[in-house]
Amino acid sequence: MKAIQITTLDGPAAVELLDVPDPVPADGQVLIRVRAAGVAFPEVLQSRGLYQMKPDLPFTPGAEIAGDVISAPEGSGLVPGDRVAALCLLGGFAEQAVAPASETFKLPDSVSYEQGASFIFNYGTAYFALIERGHLQPGESVLVHGAAGGIGTAAIQVAKAFGAGRVVAVTSTPEKGAIALEAGADEFVLADGFKDATVARGKVDLVVDPVGGDRFTDSLRCLAENGRLLVIGFTAGDIPTVKVNRLLLNNVSVVGVGWGASVLARPGAIAAEWDAMEPHLTSGALAPVVGPTFPLADASQALLTLEERRATGKVLLSI
Repeated sequence: MKAIQITTLDGPAAVELLDVPDPVPADGQVLIRVRAAGVAFPEVLQSRGLYQMKPDLPFTPGAEIAGDVISAPEGSGLVPGDRVAALCLLGGFAEQAVAPASETFKLPDSVSYEQGASFIFNYGTAYFALIERGHLQPGESVLVHGAAGGIGTAAIQVAKAFGAGRVVAVTSTPEKGAIALEAGADEFVLADGFKDATVARGKVDLVVDPVGGDRFTDSLRCLAENGRLLVIGFTAGDIPTVKVNRLLLNNVSVVGVGWGASVLARPGAIAAEWDAMEPHLTSGALAPVVGPTFPLADASQALLTLEERRATGKVLLSI
């Protein structure tokens, strides 16, 4: 079969499309004909050897996929031909992949392969951040940084689906603001001057921050009393620091959100999150925003789109 391989650690431009052996499922694994694969920042880091997971070279990256079941273990509830989304951690940038049956989920008929491959990482992270770590309460207000990206659009929709009141998107341009509004945000403010624009309309209860960098302190200033700042990542590159006296002033909290480390250590956690969100996925309240989509052979361009921060919505490979 055809697969993308990382053969050197020279970055996205160095990944290669090669012929590799078909995968053979182990006990408890589902064999899937891949139709779409999600592209995420960890794969960019893997291409440079900078991610915590460092497989031996060469290897096929790709952690989240959607496609058709070829074979499945007995008792899994899956049969050949089922349309599924799955978390495979490695091997997804290929024509076939294997995934644990416990992390393979039937797609609603109304959900495309592309949307299915856009769901588990981003929406799982948003759910874990807002519900499990942030303890979102009905009617609370939420500010979302990077709101036109995959995590951002997912956070907007999860917040709304689970009862948030006002959701404010922070974007770098009005064009990205329009994407955030389409995803379900009530309003957007531009990143330049977001603190003053937000506070003028009323402080917020939660801030979702996958960006980091120099926005961090102003994000704290946007929080109402007992507010929570959810730290998801640092796409801006710089890891901010906090003067803890700021936390005392309004009884606010900074909360770490490490979705992968948490769910992989808790068997059944991903399935529980899927079960909580699946009714909203079926209803359309959670509707992944499909971004730039590339053929498998152009995986390097997909990775560069992420690395250069040119993406809106979820970057995908169509296979």
